[in-house]
Amino acid sequence: MIELIPSLPAYFLILTRVTAFFITLPFFSYRTIPPSQRILFGAILSWMIVYSIDMPVLELDYGYILLVMKEAMIGLFIGLVAYIIMAAIQIAGGFIDFQMGFAIANVIDPQTGAQSPLLGQFFNILALLLLLAVNGHHLLLDGVFYSYQFIAVDQAIPALGSSQFAEWIIKTFAAAFAIAFQMSIPIVATLFLVDLALGITARTVPQLNIFVVGFPIKIGVSFIVLWIMTAVMVAVMKRIIEVMIMSMRDLMVILGGA
Repeated sequence: MIELIPSLPAYFLILTRVTAFFITLPFFSYRTIPPSQRILFGAILSWMIVYSIDMPVLELDYGYILLVMKEAMIGLFIGLVAYIIMAAIQIAGGFIDFQMGFAIANVIDPQTGAQSPLLGQFFNILALLLLLAVNGHHLLLDGVFYSYQFIAVDQAIPALGSSQFAEWIIKTFAAAFAIAFQMSIPIVATLFLVDLALGITARTVPQLNIFVVGFPIKIGVSFIVLWIMTAVMVAVMKRIIEVMIMSMRDLMVILGGA
């Protein structure tokens, strides 16, 4: 009888990491994708990984439960890193919407089910399309595959309490906000100048209702600047994808103790 899976306990550990990875990973964690299809895809991918790496012989004991928890935590961490970096795009949209006056009108994010800014959702969809265009989803799947080269199935991760891990978290969050600032600063700075001009106009022409005139002016100027800066926005989104892949790799290196 041909043995389909060499080590069933090790396969379940791989399946735990892969499915946890898909819970928080951008694009793969979309609610529009049925959970049954994600589980089936994770099971097939785990079955392929079993025959691609050296699998240890594991026993079903109390230590195996700790390994399952460790694998779930690793999968969630790696996917969460990618989600945090991609969330910088929605943060940039929130900055712009606040200056445009669109902060009072939010839409439902299909990925999280929570409310998100209008331009933030537009930027997020554009970034996901760019991710597919540059085959970034293949790189994300490579991330979960090559994670076993840094963090073995039966390996502990004592690096969670290290200063290096804390420093990496701070740098990752700082990079996410820096990217959001870079995306939003052209439009935000332009709207600041528009507010300054409207304020001067309101002082010089008191009869003009600046609140009625200013709102459509700010929206029109914002869309004009957004159209002009479209190429820059796409370039920054490409940079975000690169930072996301590098951040996932750095996390694997830190957790693996390399």
